[in-house]
Order: sequence, then structure tokens, then C-alpha cells
Amino acid sequence: MERAPGRRALGRLLEAVLRSRAEANAVFDILAALQAEEPEEVQDAVRVCSRLFGALLERGELFVGQLPPEETVMAGSQGATRKYKVWMRHRYQSCCNRLVELLAHPSFPVRELALSTLMKFVQLEGAYPLEKPKWEGNYLFPRQLFKSVVGGLLSLEEDCSLLLSQFREYLEHDDIRYHTMQAASDAVARVANGHPEVPLTFWSNAFTLLSAVSLPHQESGVSNFYVKHAGEPPGQEHRKAFQLMWLGFLKNKLPLSLCKKVLVIMHDSILPHLAQPSLTLDFLTRAYDMGGAISLLALNGLFILIHKHNLEYPDFYGKLYGLLDPSVFHCKYRARFFHLADLFLSSSHLPAYLVAAFAKRLARLALTAPPEALLMVLPFICNLLRRHPACRVLVHRPRGPELDADPYDPSEEDPAKSRALESSLWELQALQRHYHPEVSQAASVINQALTVPEVSIVPLLELTAFEIFERDLKKKGPEAVPLEFIPAQGLLGRRDDLCAQHFTLS
Repeated sequence: MERAPGRRALGRLLEAVLRSRAEANAVFDILAALQAEEPEEVQDAVRVCSRLFGALLERGELFVGQLPPEETVMAGSQGATRKYKVWMRHRYQSCCNRLVELLAHPSFPVRELALSTLMKFVQLEGAYPLEKPKWEGNYLFPRQLFKSVVGGLLSLEEDCSLLLSQFREYLEHDDIRYHTMQAASDAVARVANGHPEVPLTFWSNAFTLLSAVSLPHQESGVSNFYVKHAGEPPGQEHRKAFQLMWLGFLKNKLPLSLCKKVLVIMHDSILPHLAQPSLTLDFLTRAYDMGGAISLLALNGLFILIHKHNLEYPDFYGKLYGLLDPSVFHCKYRARFFHLADLFLSSSHLPAYLVAAFAKRLARLALTAPPEALLMVLPFICNLLRRHPACRVLVHRPRGPELDADPYDPSEEDPAKSRALESSLWELQALQRHYHPEVSQAASVINQALTVPEVSIVPLLELTAFEIFERDLKKKGPEAVPLEFIPAQGLLGRRDDLCAQHFTLS
């Protein structure tokens, strides 16, 4: 490959093209420099293209309207000015296509410069449209150019997370955000329908872009524009575009790692901005049925749909009961799960057999739980007994029958058939002999009458083994304990001691 022109040579070519149309062929040399191998040379070429086509757009020297084929125009009898504008418009299109390709360049400075140049062209095309308006004053956003930019950011092979973080600053503008949502929806649908197996890289790029889109809290707050114009879709249209974007993304078969990321932000960044949050029920129910950490994370979204949007979920408590297994004390999202479980079990209208089943299952799991989890689970169980007095027979059953074995069936998936209400919380009595004194003290609460005010478990949800260890180290022990009535003097004692009379140190 021939060496690209240097910076000074590119500057002379730029001045020649802008000075005279007779030097228009020098554009080929400028565009050829975009193919250079050295990143510094590519950056110089991108800067020159930015200045060149930016000036041509401002001067109106690019063809406006539906772009005809170059060969047809050049072979026809149109005037020289029309031929020049059509020809230069094709060069501009070639430049934009190459800049989109540079979004995947190995050098990040090249990618960053290509993105900023493309966004500059978007702004200039908005101010100097290359399409004819349908009526006077009609606003034309450069959708095709912007769609290609978003398509370049959603690469199937390259991880564009760093470049998307740079693109995030443009999303502060309402018009860019609106058209990003539309372009992202089209890109996701096109890739999902055109590839039997979509690469994980594309899904990661798409999620990074979608999660960067945040709508203003007030619908009337749509006033910050990147491209100056007279009008823009109202806030309600933004909410519809936001909903179509996310629903189009969530209907696909996403990797499990990506499902976790979506569910983490679902309750806070997605559901509050949807026009119809109930449409996410299919995705949440699929996630809830997967089991494991995915189900724990899906609880948050389901909680919002059930409590704020009055949606009914069949056998919800049965599936919540099924999530209680030994791994729940060791998973990353333990705090979120028990916070939501506490909310779901807070109603006083729940049947006693259901609450007893949860209390018994947690007590059985507590036998093998780590201390940091026990310090949270034990108050959790006691709070269930405080809310539901009918379940206190689990710790005190006057005139109850003597049992040879525990009637509770831990393998039963239906809490109604687990026979928990016929059992007792003997596990709490066993935990009163736990090796950790704080756990033993927490389990001993059932020995006294349970007070009506509940114990808040919020400070205990994030408790870790390291914090318990640090807390134990900071405890001040008692003062020196006397071990002998008379203080010892010397290694063998005082002179009149029996040991000193018969032994000496030589």
C-alpha cells in the first residue's frame, strides 16, 4: 500500500478542493488516506475530512434530495454544477461509510475521533439538510446517517463498551436519545432476525447502549436538542420509543449473564419509564422460572408489577418457597432476596400454614448456614412469629401430642402439604448451643415472650463474615484476671518459699 499523504500535504489538498472545483479530484487522495495503516495518519485524514465536508455542507455544495446513481448523472446532459454536487455527495457518502468502519478500528483514539466526526456531520446535516422537506419548516433529522452510526456502535465482533461510554454524553440531548432508541430497536430486530445465533458481543454492546438511555422524570422536560429545530416528539412519544426498544430486546433469547444484568436494573431504570410495565411480565416470569440467582433477581420486577400494577401471578408463594435452598445464603443477591421476601410475607392476611412453612424451611436451612446469615435469618423467623400469632404453636404448643419424629416434609414443594404447622422450631433450640455467642443469643429470643415491635433486619442484610470478625477483634476484653493470691517474686518465688530453699539457678 502506498504511503498516505502527510499532514501538510493533506492540508494543501484541502485548501485546493475548497478553493476551486477544478481541484475536486484531490478528494480521492484525501479519502485514500483514511485507509492508512498508521493510526496517526488515519487521524490526520479524519480531521481533514471533517473540515472538508463540514465546509461543503455549510456552503451548500452537496446535492440535496434523493441521491441518483453517479454513473447516470455523469453520463447525462445535466449542468456542470449539478454533476459536481452529485459527485461530491457520493464522495461524502463514501467518507461516512469509511468513518463507520473506523468505529471498529484497533486504535481507540481513531474510533473516538471517527465517532465525534460522524456526530458533527449529524449536527450539520440537521442544520443543512440533504433531503427536501415535505413542507416549509418541516424538520428533517439525518436518520440514515445516524442509523449507520448506531449500527457501527452495535458491532457483532468488537467490544464497543468503551466507545459507548463516550457516546453516552450525546444521549443527554433529547433528540439524540429519541432517535437512538428508534435506531437501536431496528438494529436489534435486524440482527436477531438475520442471524440464527447472535454473538454474545452484540448482546453486550446492545445492553450497554440501551442501559445508557435514561428518560427525563418529567415528560414536559424535552427541550435539550443536539440539532436545532422547531419541533420534536413530546415526552409521551419518548416513553413509547423507550418501551418498544426494551420489549424488542427482551423478547429475544438472551445469555444468562446478560439476563442478570437486565434484572439488576429492571426495577429502577426500566419499569418506571415504560408506558405499559405489565408487558414485561413474560420476560420476568421466564426469568423467575429459571431458578437460582436469576429467579432471585426477577423477584424485584415481579414485586413492582404485583404491588403497583395489580397483576396476579399464579402460585407465586409456592415458587418463592421453592427458592429457599442452602445456596440462598451464599449467593451474591442474598440481601435483595431477603428484603423482598420480608415484604412479601409482611401481610397479616396470609394463611398460617403458608407462613409456618416458610419459617420451618428457613429454620431447617439455618442448621447449616454461616454465622453472618444466621444473625439475619433468626430475627427474620422471629418477625414471622410476631406478625402471625397463629404460628407461635411452632415454639409453644400447650397440651400438644408427643412426637416421635418431625412431621415436616422438607422435600415437599407445596407449602400447604409440608405439614409445617404440625411441627416445631426445634432447630432454633439447637442453635442456642451454636459456637458463636451472638448466634446463640439470637436463637435464645424464643425462650421469652416475643414482643410486638418487630426487629428491623435491614442493618443485618449486608452483614459479612469479615465484619463479624472485625467486630469481634474490636471488642475489649476484661481487665487482667488475677491467677494467684500473692504476687510472685522471681522465677523460683520468694526466699522463704520451699522451692527457693531447695533449688538455685546457676
